[in-house]
Amino acid sequence: MNRLYLLLPIGIIAISTASIFIKLCDAPVLIIATYRMGLASLALMPFACYQKTWGGWGRSEWGWTLLSGLFLSLHFAFWIASLKYTSVASSVVLVTTHPIFVGIGGWLFLKERLGLNLIFGIALSVLGSGMISHGDMSLSKEAWMGDGFALLGAIAASGYLLVGKKMRKDQDLLSYIFPVYSTAGLILILCALIFQKPFFGYSSSTYFYLFLLALVPQLIGHTTFNWALKYLPASMVAITTLGEPIGSTLLAYFILGEGLTVWKVIGGISIFAGILIALRKRALNYK
Repeated sequence: MNRLYLLLPIGIIAISTASIFIKLCDAPVLIIATYRMGLASLALMPFACYQKTWGGWGRSEWGWTLLSGLFLSLHFAFWIASLKYTSVASSVVLVTTHPIFVGIGGWLFLKERLGLNLIFGIALSVLGSGMISHGDMSLSKEAWMGDGFALLGAIAASGYLLVGKKMRKDQDLLSYIFPVYSTAGLILILCALIFQKPFFGYSSSTYFYLFLLALVPQLIGHTTFNWALKYLPASMVAITTLGEPIGSTLLAYFILGEGLTVWKVIGGISIFAGILIALRKRALNYK
């Protein structure tokens, strides 16, 4: 437990930098996502090839790996797209609604009880999302579209966490993250080729931020949360990511000069309150 208290805050700080690096990259959405997953996979490859712990996997394990990688690639594609259209604050607040979708997924697929806490939490989160979208719609139609992409990214992240919880029961960290990160990278490469996005020809600063994106929020941030899935429920891991909007918004204010509106503040508070209420009973059960 001591390691959880030490490493989870590091993971939160690490993922908070992702939106800033993405905003600073002058490259298409699919290219940013592809480099993020591709570079992270390449960094893990020497260790994974040495360990080879997935050598005895059967069709079921590889099927779950493919599904997890698909969810991860969709999460990044949608979320990075949202940052091209809306502010960091709106994007990260909406994408971190995934604890709500994790709760719904647990009810639908894991036969977990849909209690009043979850229902009330969903209502508050939907209300908060509506407030943010209403405020962004008054700014531009593009900002509203970015909010929609962020919510789709949250749904995909929920699937990624639920599948990850299932796989991490029997797999060590490296034998899980390397195949999943690699699968997501290959899917994104295929999508970039289909949509004819160039892989090269960008500025040196863009490549530098792409490298940081793979190193800090992916290899340090996401890997920390995948490690935690072995020891905590998926819903508890999801709720720890609520620190990301705070860190990302502060960084965006100081680095990118992005401000906050009343709608974003009220909507964000409503979403956080909804998520905390939805997960309160589960949190008590796991103390």
